[in-house]
Amino acid sequence: MKVVLDTNVFISGIFFTGPPYQILRAWHEARLHLCVSAEILQEYVEVAERLASQFPPIDLQRILALLAAEAHVFRASPLPGPVSEDPDDDKFFACAIAAGSRLIVSGDRHLLRVSGYERIEVMRPRSFVDEHLG
Repeated sequence: MKVVLDTNVFISGIFFTGPPYQILRAWHEARLHLCVSAEILQEYVEVAERLASQFPPIDLQRILALLAAEAHVFRASPLPGPVSEDPDDDKFFACAIAAGSRLIVSGDRHLLRVSGYERIEVMRPRSFVDEHLG
């Protein structure tokens, strides 16, 4: 199963427990394929590096090395027009389209509001875990 994770889900999975952590664990166990674009990857790294100083026991380099080695990176073309109220969120739909993924995992209200765009479902992390990893 190909999945696009919004940045908050990915970062929460690194630094905290709960559904985002369960999703990253499933990815690590090869139970799902994490799909990213260069733009998403860059955002993951920037946010993770900002938070790493607040959580020194986290081995960020190991996680970023896994991300670089195991995530499927796609070249995402710009969308023909804005989709989300927050244009910065459109990169997740662009990546899903490029990857042929039908699923974005996010708690972001802007993304959740446009679930169904190009037949791509946006699911909250808990719902994803319950429906696909349970």
